[in-house]
Amino acid sequence: MVGSEQHRPGEAGAPRFWIFALAIVIPAVIVAGLGYVSLRQWERSAELLFREQARDVAAMAADKIEMLLRQSDDELLSRLGAGVARGDLTADSTGPFARANPLVHRLYLFDRSGRLLSPARPAEDNAALFPAVLGAVSRGLWERGGRLDVVVGGRSMLLAVLRGADGAPVLAALARDAATLQREVLDRTIKALDSPIICVIVDQAGRPVSDAAAVAGASLLVTVPFRQALPTWRVALYQPAGASARQSVRRQIMLFTGAFGVLLVVIAAGLVVTYRLVRRESEMARLKSDFVANVSHDLKTPLSVIRMFGETLEMDRVRDEGARREYYRVITRESERLSRLIDNVLDFSRIEGGRRRYERVPTAIEPLVRDVVDAFAYPLAGFKVEVHVAPDLPEVPLDADAVAQALANLVDNAIKYSAARKTLRVEASVTNGALALSVADEGIGIPRAEQGRIFEKFYRVGHSETQGRRGSGVGLALVRHVAEAHGGRVIVESAPGEGSRFTIRIPNTKETT
Repeated sequence: MVGSEQHRPGEAGAPRFWIFALAIVIPAVIVAGLGYVSLRQWERSAELLFREQARDVAAMAADKIEMLLRQSDDELLSRLGAGVARGDLTADSTGPFARANPLVHRLYLFDRSGRLLSPARPAEDNAALFPAVLGAVSRGLWERGGRLDVVVGGRSMLLAVLRGADGAPVLAALARDAATLQREVLDRTIKALDSPIICVIVDQAGRPVSDAAAVAGASLLVTVPFRQALPTWRVALYQPAGASARQSVRRQIMLFTGAFGVLLVVIAAGLVVTYRLVRRESEMARLKSDFVANVSHDLKTPLSVIRMFGETLEMDRVRDEGARREYYRVITRESERLSRLIDNVLDFSRIEGGRRRYERVPTAIEPLVRDVVDAFAYPLAGFKVEVHVAPDLPEVPLDADAVAQALANLVDNAIKYSAARKTLRVEASVTNGALALSVADEGIGIPRAEQGRIFEKFYRVGHSETQGRRGSGVGLALVRHVAEAHGGRVIVESAPGEGSRFTIRIPNTKETT
């Protein structure tokens, strides 16, 4: 016995769907590839741009430091030049001048012959620097005057040729105070940059002159030398660990890649869901079309029989009274079959619309079962029919019309799919507090893999033995709905070639649905 009928899902719409899917996926993949190439180019361009911007920042810092030093040097040399021209600076007066100017650590005065004019008693470590200082001054500088920035012994010094009271050249060598230079000029300028990168001053060996701890773990970006002030020193820009332009762009690439991956997953999921929905809707549309065709055929068959027998009786072609009564019985049974089919269709429509209601009242079971079997007396001609109703069955609360219709659907299926072995057994009993109505046959049977789906509307078992048997496709769907509406269920036991047994179990309760 086989349940509601269904054709295998068609594949006619699949090629068009995959064309549609490829029309979405291929552009998405192309966009992803172009986006990845663009991001790689952006990575390289961003790094170059970042280095150029860093070089501009370093150059700006170097120019600002030079400007500040030049302003400070101009003020110092202006006062110092005036003092030398007046002859105010003696062998012991350069110390107070240096102490009065925080940026000056030491001040030395030399004549044209290189003799130290002031201070009278220099420190031994300072005296060792004098040859280098005098050697840095060219003859042209002695003759025309001017100034020169040098680094001697790791110290930043300003050399200037001034004119004394007698007009003779005097060389002033000012050693800058490192702490004041760092505090008043270097640190102030660097802090004013307000940049995420680290800016420090490095000496000729590349060692940070200031804030050495800040560059620990950082990577060097660029160095820019000073133009005149602080020769051999440079402005260096360092990049903090984890803050490189390349790493920043890579994070953007990873973010973009992740977002695009999520987008592709969403697109793929959407395509899968769309495909399933389109396939399901196409299948349902086709099955509904088959449903209409099958119902039309099932309606036409009893109508044709009724019309044929009715016309035969109307034309008085049947003279025998017994034959006429048989014709009347055929017309009655075919009209009952037609009524069952119409009731199935109407009930299915009500179930789909949520309008089906069941009125459960205490009902005698044996008359219900006998009436259903008797209604199939003509189709069951040639069948071995066995009806077993347990004695003393109590009345069970149920909707008699609905349960009778469900039982009739099971009997109709058993007749339809009985094949050569025409046997039908109908049983009714109460076990474990539930009514059990069973219909069994010895027909073609149902594969185990499809037993879970036969109660779906329009489903049809996919083997050749079922394809020639028409039906509305909603019979077993109605059976399951009736059973579940009564708080019960339908059980199927079947094997191919051995027949099927369907059991409706309805709890013996007094609830009304």
